[in-house]
Amino acid sequence: MGQKLKIAGWVSVGVVAGALTTVSLQTVARGAMTPLPLEEIQQLSAVFGLVKTDYVEPVDDKKLITDAISGMVSSLDPHSQYFDKKSFKEFREGTTGRFVGVGIEITQEDGLIKVVSPIEGSPAFRAGLKTNDLITKIDDTAVKGLSLSDSVKRMRGEPNTKVTLTIFRKDENRSFPVTIVREEIKTQSVKGKVMEPGYAWIRLSQFQERTVDDFVRKVEDVYKQEPNLKGLVLDLRNDPGGLLDAAVAISAAFLPENVTVVSTNGQLAESKATYKASPEFYQRRSGSDPLRKLPAALKTVPLVVLVNEGSASASEIVAGALQDHKRATIMGSQTFGKGSVQTVRPLGPDTGIKLTTARYYTPSGKSIQAKGIVPDVMIDESEEGNLFAALRMREADLDKHLGSGQGEEEKDAAREKAREEARKRLEEEAKKPASERKLPEFGTDKDFQLVQALNKLKGRPVLVSKTQTERQEEKKEN
Repeated sequence: MGQKLKIAGWVSVGVVAGALTTVSLQTVARGAMTPLPLEEIQQLSAVFGLVKTDYVEPVDDKKLITDAISGMVSSLDPHSQYFDKKSFKEFREGTTGRFVGVGIEITQEDGLIKVVSPIEGSPAFRAGLKTNDLITKIDDTAVKGLSLSDSVKRMRGEPNTKVTLTIFRKDENRSFPVTIVREEIKTQSVKGKVMEPGYAWIRLSQFQERTVDDFVRKVEDVYKQEPNLKGLVLDLRNDPGGLLDAAVAISAAFLPENVTVVSTNGQLAESKATYKASPEFYQRRSGSDPLRKLPAALKTVPLVVLVNEGSASASEIVAGALQDHKRATIMGSQTFGKGSVQTVRPLGPDTGIKLTTARYYTPSGKSIQAKGIVPDVMIDESEEGNLFAALRMREADLDKHLGSGQGEEEKDAAREKAREEARKRLEEEAKKPASERKLPEFGTDKDFQLVQALNKLKGRPVLVSKTQTERQEEKKEN
């Protein structure tokens, strides 16, 4: 496996907290250490002593130390994190696709928590939460000022316990409380169907432990319904990522055996690795290849991959591999740009840190970080254009984000202008009746991007975006 990178635990990637976190390689701690800076260590000790003696009220020693560790790690970049006992447990749950909570995929916007989407069938879904809802309070705690991980902690809990979320719904210009009973959430990461004779659609919403098995079953179902498949759309829109081995497996399902899927590069020898389309790189347990049941025709069926600004990490790995090997046409919008590797290192039986240790590169050597995958064909999200895409967060918008490592980043002066225009459009949309405002659900006949993907597979004209251009990396301020 490249430089014989030995995976001792899991490898996961993603950007949406509450469902998944970031790409992670669990390994043993590095043996060699550089000498500690004595003057700075003395300052740390002095501050610790001053807080203990002078602060307005007593502070627990353990809290001071863990907060210092947490601050040290989180100041590095948006994806490095200290795990206490509870958050370590939640991280592990996130990679399995099972956790106890309300059932929403979330991100952060203007200091508030934004609902990316409620998980179908979850308590939040049944309670009526919608995409783009903003959570302003969790029980009696204001969200403003909380980190994303702290907000996730407060929404999770024990089964059958209640949590009250205060929701601000922008398109209705109102706030209201919603009380939700927590329960175990089992996310379904694979959907699909035959859209019309000869053409099918398969959507991956996350890359989890069960994703590869579910994908194989879905492909089998599709081929049973349509043995003479002429074209397939692989939908990775708004897929925040997940497990790396799942991303490698999904790529391998379409690629020739043993070609490169993705590589990593960092300071450590074990951070320099190459992952290939071969069972040894994606097989999680001893036994047979999970892809062995797939029909051979899947290797050659005409393929379109749909992506957008919400496609991140593992989904960018798949899109980049299929694009570089010219196996698929990538359509949609430029992806999120989450191309860094996080290594989970245990600090004890119940705690650890997730530390950025490398960057991801496509088979041709392009960095994904802060750049993303540029589609072969730019397609707007609706017939009227890419109305609100500029409002979506991406890696380059995150504070302290890592650069690509491939040249200087340049400020995209047009982006803020586009955002302001999108905000104005959103205000106008809010004045329309609700039935006219809702964007069509993915996978329906009103899904504009999916219709264009099917047109591409059929050799028909495609309505290419007239406004989208390749997004440049933004210059980092030191």
